[in-house]
Amino acid sequence: MLFNTFHLDSRTLKNRYVVAPMTRISAEADGRANDTMKKYYRRFAKGGFAAIISEGIYTDQSFSQGYNNQPGLATDIQADAWKPVVEAVHEEGSIMIAQLMHAGGQSQGNAYTDETIAPSAIAPKGEQLGFYGGSGPFQTPRAMEEPDLTETKMSFVDSARRAKAAGFDGVEIHGANGYLLDQFLTDYLNHREDAYGGSVENRLRYVLEVVDEVLAAVGEDFIVGIRISQGKVADQAHKWAGGEKEAEEIFGALGKTGLDYIHVTDGDASASSFGEGTKTLAEAAKEFSGITVVANGQLQDPEKAETILSSDQAHLVSIGTGALANPDLPNKVKDGRELDAFDFEKILLPQAEVKEEELKDEVYTKE
Repeated sequence: MLFNTFHLDSRTLKNRYVVAPMTRISAEADGRANDTMKKYYRRFAKGGFAAIISEGIYTDQSFSQGYNNQPGLATDIQADAWKPVVEAVHEEGSIMIAQLMHAGGQSQGNAYTDETIAPSAIAPKGEQLGFYGGSGPFQTPRAMEEPDLTETKMSFVDSARRAKAAGFDGVEIHGANGYLLDQFLTDYLNHREDAYGGSVENRLRYVLEVVDEVLAAVGEDFIVGIRISQGKVADQAHKWAGGEKEAEEIFGALGKTGLDYIHVTDGDASASSFGEGTKTLAEAAKEFSGITVVANGQLQDPEKAETILSSDQAHLVSIGTGALANPDLPNKVKDGRELDAFDFEKILLPQAEVKEEELKDEVYTKE
């Protein structure tokens, strides 16, 4: 099934392989995409991936940026800088989706402010990531007030419009990995006493409002998805307290919104996600939402990826570190060639920016 076509909204994907969003801190200091990023993303398209989801793109010129040299869609100038990148991907026959991200309390580098905001004044667990330019514990954010909620929601909407104008085929709303929208969903980070805190229904409310407003803004013929996880950048072991029941509530509500897909990420997409003998996260998302599901988590092994698809747990698979090691992974798998192992130190250290050596390597294009 890996090389079967698939219809996502009005787009036809040539196979089931998607590049997962990965932070590479390689944009200009002012958030503009550049030629390095154009070459970087083109390689995945040339290497056979049917769809590419960008790294997280910040949405405003206030609190959304999470890393220094992160790209933005907060201005028309930033949107225009994405056009050559998207065109390069399209020229190789792939589609490109912009991941819209607000870092919230998990920000560790912001050109516009030194302050962070979040649902509640609670610092994320763990330490900032050194290879993304951070160090030490996360600061305690300011709890969002009504104007923050409104402005942040509109930043997602405005960035989605800019993504469409820049030629992207769709947007993915980042609701995973401990960033702002996931902070609303997370019981220990959300202690609000208004309509956005307390029950799962309330903690999900702001996420659904963002989704609904983005969908209304971009209209038909434009893909809108969302990424969901239990674990976070600095708290990978986190699980929803309500287990599968909570998953049913979250995915069930998302499935009723009009989203085109849900992208779930777990440490291992093939492993039970709510305790021994339970569903995988992808399986739960598919069963409870009833919409297209993209599975992520150690799926560079083609046999494992094929099993996820053939067992009806997901419709598409996204590849992260496996794609960094093999930007031509689909072409290699199709021709039975051996895959390269991911070298963390070579690719992500001392900093995670795109290295010149990555762009020099030729991709395997034989089909």
